[in-house]
Amino acid sequence: MSSSQTNQKVQIVSADPSGIGLFGLAIVTLVASSQKLELTSGFSYIIPWAIFLGGLAQLFACVQDAKHNNTFGMTAFGAYGLFWLGVASSWLMKLGVFGPELMGDIDGKQLGFAFIGYLVFTLFMTIGAMETHKVLFIIFVLIDLLFLGLSFDAFGIATHIFHTLAAYAEMGIAIVSLYGCGASVLNAHFGRVFLPLGAPFGIFKK
Repeated sequence: MSSSQTNQKVQIVSADPSGIGLFGLAIVTLVASSQKLELTSGFSYIIPWAIFLGGLAQLFACVQDAKHNNTFGMTAFGAYGLFWLGVASSWLMKLGVFGPELMGDIDGKQLGFAFIGYLVFTLFMTIGAMETHKVLFIIFVLIDLLFLGLSFDAFGIATHIFHTLAAYAEMGIAIVSLYGCGASVLNAHFGRVFLPLGAPFGIFKK
């Protein structure tokens, strides 16, 4: 190697995936909450949005956040992306797409245990969201309420109350996530704060 040869560093710049991740979350929760609120009926037309927006869009954001060395974003988008793929598969089973054997062997309480696991996961992710920005914190609080409602509903406890809680929390997630998507895209596009996201709380991370 020549002594005159110098080492060069190559920096690869990757766009922030928060916009597409939040958009995926917003659309799937918007469509799914319309069914819970009885504005629409059935599962069939929710499934494509659960797979492509709730699942694949968030998994794409997960992979991109991994390239940014963003453990929090990678874990959040990955976990919720896989959640929607799991939910879509469960709906397909319930509709008999995978055959009568699986359709006839369904126990909704098993989903309840999955919802409890996601509730615990979301609770500690909510703590992390406090030190990201306030819009994300609000989204996670609403996701907490969603999984709380889904868990009790799945176990048949005060079904109407907790189903309604889940429905309105899910609609709230859609609305706030759409705002978060718009803020992420326009703030990056204009290179300034076009839509405020709210400063971190500064409690756990100075």
